[in-house]
Amino acid sequence: MGNFIDTSDKKYLQILEEAKQRILSSRIKIAKAASREQFQLYWRFGQKIIESQEKFGWGKSIIEKLSVDLKRTFGGTTGFSPQNLWYMRQFYLAYRDHPNLQQLVGEIPCGHNLIILSKVKTIETREYYIKGVIEQGWTRSVLLSQIESNAHIRHLSNK
Repeated sequence: MGNFIDTSDKKYLQILEEAKQRILSSRIKIAKAASREQFQLYWRFGQKIIESQEKFGWGKSIIEKLSVDLKRTFGGTTGFSPQNLWYMRQFYLAYRDHPNLQQLVGEIPCGHNLIILSKVKTIETREYYIKGVIEQGWTRSVLLSQIESNAHIRHLSNK
C-alpha cells in the first residue's frame, strides 16, 4: 500500500500547480492551432467560391447548392450553412489583398473575426482590433465593447 499524500504538502502543491499550468498551456496551444486551421479552411473555401463565381459566372446559387451538398456529406456537423459559406467568401474578399493580415486573422477565433468583419470597415482599423485580440487576449464581449467605444480612435489620439 502506498504512502498517504498530504495535499497541503508544498512539494505536492508544486507538482499540482505545474500540471495545471501545463494543461492550460496545452489547451491554449490546441485552441490556437484549431483556430488557425479553421481559418485556413475558410480562406481556401472562400477563395474557391470567388474563383468559381468569376470563372463560371455562378451567382448566389452556388452557396445554397454547396451548403445542401456539404450538409448531406458531413451530416451531424455544423459550419456549412449558407450564412457560414457567405462568411468564408467574405473572409477571402476582405483579406486577399492584405497578406500581412492573413496570418494575424488566423490567430484569433472565428467568432472574433466575424465581429471585426461585420463591425469594422477599414483595413487599418481591423488590424488594430485583430492585434488587440492577440496581444490583450480580449474576449468577444470585450472586443465588441472596444469597437463600440471606438478604442482605435482613442489609441491614435494617445499617440
